[in-house]
Order: sequence, then structure tokens, then C-alpha cells
Amino acid sequence: MTADLRGPGPRTSGTATRGETVPPVPPATTAAAVDVSALLERGRTLATPVLRAAVDRLAPPMDTVAAYHFGWIDAQGRPAHGDGGKAVRPALAVLSAEVTGARPETGVPGAVAVELVHNFSLLHDDLMDGDEQRRHRDTVWKVHGPAQAILVGDALFALANEVLLELGTVEAGRATRRLTSATRALIDGQAQDISYEHRDRVSVEECLEMEGNKTGALLACASSIGAVLGGADDATADALEKYGYHLGLAFQAVDDLLGIWGDPGATGKQTWSDLRQRKKSLPVVAALAAGGDASERLGDILAADAKSSDFDTFSEEEFAARARLIEEAGGREWTAQEARRQHTIAIEALDAVDMPGEVRARFTALADFVVVRKR
Repeated sequence: MTADLRGPGPRTSGTATRGETVPPVPPATTAAAVDVSALLERGRTLATPVLRAAVDRLAPPMDTVAAYHFGWIDAQGRPAHGDGGKAVRPALAVLSAEVTGARPETGVPGAVAVELVHNFSLLHDDLMDGDEQRRHRDTVWKVHGPAQAILVGDALFALANEVLLELGTVEAGRATRRLTSATRALIDGQAQDISYEHRDRVSVEECLEMEGNKTGALLACASSIGAVLGGADDATADALEKYGYHLGLAFQAVDDLLGIWGDPGATGKQTWSDLRQRKKSLPVVAALAAGGDASERLGDILAADAKSSDFDTFSEEEFAARARLIEEAGGREWTAQEARRQHTIAIEALDAVDMPGEVRARFTALADFVVVRKR
């Protein structure tokens, strides 16, 4: 997979406004009637009891720390109903089981395993990135300390493999191999992400490779793991993984837009959060690759930022000025177009899978949801 490196395309002269990220993707006719909220809620409802039971296996205080991370309790240990995230991965895992004609419950162990790996990565990422807020609450390392964030993350990864392997089936072994490969790719992506923060320049190709590892690999696994547990052959699982991989790239492109221009009230993160962390996200990389006056000025400013000793004290306006240059150079529009392109590739990958029409419509509706969300 390669990106068009001729530049982000037409430059825009608007200001760095927040809110709208990717213009709506016209839904496929068959997907228009799908209730995506119900689809996400189904995955959450089926997976949560099994997820809670897995977390309950952890030794104290890790069980409590994990429960706080998932939003089940507050910092004082009282029951809470926190934001548990979008639940796209559990929805995909449960849905993929239906590709084989199996009941959605067949995909639940896969949904739980993927969710455990995802949250393992969030606990570690928050600590490595210094993020103090997630889902409108203080992060685990901020409340319980870095050591607990590391230990609980490690424990969730171990639990993910247990949940699958204790099924004791051939299909469970196949699913575990795919999950392990996806986890390794995810870790590779995080390592790339961190290394890029300390480089003046990162190519669009490098950025897409990193995001394919960090986000695409686990969504690819989520999109196929239920089908594997339902007995799907490797060709079917591979086609579903292709759908999930490109959906992951679309998902991350939208995340990159939200990381700069997202509404903090919706995202639960600081304003200009990715700029504060010096992330080489797609809008930044595309803007730097575009050429032209705005691109050159942005490059000079970011190079100076990398050497600045008072970067953490920058004002809101200083970050807003960087966002305006990214937009002026075309980085925002290029990233929006890339999200739509990856969305199209994901949908086309479904053509290789023989599945009921209503199941395909649900896969399509979830893909549409990913590129029009605001959090």
C-alpha cells in the first residue's frame, strides 16, 4: 500500500476550526437502514459480563485498578458508569462470527480477547505519552501510579490469551495465533510512533505503515476472530482481516484529525492534543510533504519546537497557529481524503467473502460510522 506523494492536493485557506473532521460518507443503500448504535450496544452487552469475569481473576489491587480503567468504578472505588469507549472492536468480533452462520455469542471470547489487548495498549500508551485524561477521566497512571499502569496492562494481555486458549479447540488456537501476531504489530506501531516524535521528518509512507501496525492490525484481528472461532477457513479470515486493516487506517486518519481539531468536550482530550505531544500524525506529515510556503514555515517551526526547552509552556494560540499552518498546507484535507480512500478499500474487501446480505450491510454500516464520528 502506498500513498500519493505528490502532495496533499488543493490547499485550503480556512482557519483551524474544530468540530467537523471528515465530510460524511454516503452510506451504501443496504447499510442505510442499519442501527449502528444497536450494533455497538450488542457487542458491548455480550462482551461485558465475560470481560468483567476475566478482570475479576486479577489479584488485588490490579482488579480494582483495571475496573477503574474500564469505567466500572470511580477513583474512590464506588460503582460508576464511565464511558467505556466506542466498542467498535467487540461489535466487529461478534459480527464476524455471523459470517460463518454461527450465533453471535460464538464471537464473544474473541471480542473479549481483543478488548483486553486494546486496553493493555491504552494503559501503556497513556503512560508513555504522558496523557492525563482518557474518556473524560484521569488516566490510570495519574490516579494509581505508573507501576500499576504497567502491571495491569501486562495482566490484561495475559488474560486475553487465557480467554481464548481455555476454549480448548483447534479454532481457539488459530484465533490465538492471529491475536498474538496482531499484538506484536501493535507494539511495533507504538515503537515507531515514539521514535517518530524525535525526528524532524517522517514520510507519508512511514506514517501509514506505523498506523497500520498500531491501529489496523488489531481492528483486522477483531474483524476476523469471530469468524475463525466459528470455523471459517483462512481465505475468509484473511479477507475479513483486509477489511479490518483498511478500516483501521480510516479509523486512525479520523483519530489524527480529532487529535488536532477535535472538540475536547467530545474527545475527552486536551485541545490540540497531538500537537502538544509532537506527534507526527497524518495531517502533520502530509502538510510537511506538500511543499509551498505554509509547508516550509511549518517545517521550520516544528524543527524549532523539537529543540525548545519551554515547549510545555506554549499558549493555546501558539498551538492554534501550528494547526492553521497544517490546514493551510493541505494536511487536513489530505487526511480526510485518505480516510475516505481507506474506507472504500475496506468495503471492497468484503466482496471476497460469501456472507448473508444483512451481515455485509452491518459491516458496511460500521465502516461508515468510523469515518463520520466526532470522538
